Amino acid sequence: MSIEKVKEYLKQYNKDQDIKELKESSATVELAAKALNVSPARIAKTLSFKKDNSCILVVTAGDTKINNKKFKQTFGLKAKMLTPNEVIELIGHAIGGVCPFALKNPDIKVYCDSSMKRFHTVFPACGSSNSAIELTCDELFTISKSQTWVDVCDIRE
Repeated sequence: MSIEKVKEYLKQYNKDQDIKELKESSATVELAAKALNVSPARIAKTLSFKKDNSCILVVTAGDTKINNKKFKQTFGLKAKMLTPNEVIELIGHAIGGVCPFALKNPDIKVYCDSSMKRFHTVFPACGSSNSAIELTCDELFTISKSQTWVDVCDIRE
């Protein structure tokens, strides 16, 4: 089970006990925000994009959308999301629980979008459709082994 792998992964950071397993679904930004009683913007959504025969992950604030021009300038490729089957195959977490932790392929590159820096803490998923953890942006960057901060999103109006 994906959440068990995330718990094991987070042990090395002494964060495994901080995972919140919710009674209700947190599979979408809106559901997660409601279940955690926080603004949707503070939900750290992990988006997966095709790159060659693998992918890259971008963790961004819940109230954003990818800016295709910025994405292409930053990564040198078109922003094409993985299919649900590709997400499971490459990342190891199903849609609704995708997170930047305990990835099936540890060579997948993770990037954090600067849209999250507006908040002291954010809430990424933890491998299941009813889990989350509250982390500072610096903790998220470190624990996800992020490559760098990027600016590839626009805040939705």
